[in-house]
Amino acid sequence: MTRFLDQTLFAELAEKAGASPRGRTHHNFHQMEEPCHRMAVGLQPSTYIPPHRHLGADKAETLLVLQGRLGLLVFSEAGEVIAKRVMQAGGECSGVDLAPGVFHGLVVLEPGTVMFECKAGPYRPVGEGEQPEWAPREGDAGVAEYQRWMLAQFD
Repeated sequence: MTRFLDQTLFAELAEKAGASPRGRTHHNFHQMEEPCHRMAVGLQPSTYIPPHRHLGADKAETLLVLQGRLGLLVFSEAGEVIAKRVMQAGGECSGVDLAPGVFHGLVVLEPGTVMFECKAGPYRPVGEGEQPEWAPREGDAGVAEYQRWMLAQFD
């Protein structure tokens, strides 16, 4: 099925993300068994995307901002910020290609942000060694404070 990455899709994703308790939603362009997973993700500033990494050798990840702005933080093994970048649709930097094994986290800098994500399938939840001990997991105590710290990296 053909689906365009247009303002209609972006508005739909922004609305669904705003209504979601997690502050985000996605639209898959792939079937789960396909080897290349492609999705548009609607994000609101309330969402928490904790630092994580993908350890599979085939799990490089490409993120492109289609609408709005995201802050990307790249971390060392110890949790120190080693790179940060504002990614903005139509801006100087609109995305990133992350190698497998790189700790990264995102903060939403503008309501109604939409990104395109591409990585190898099949889907696998974040597993052993892919969530650092130095950052809270989604739903843990301390998320709000850590999320504020992540956001402050872009002041």
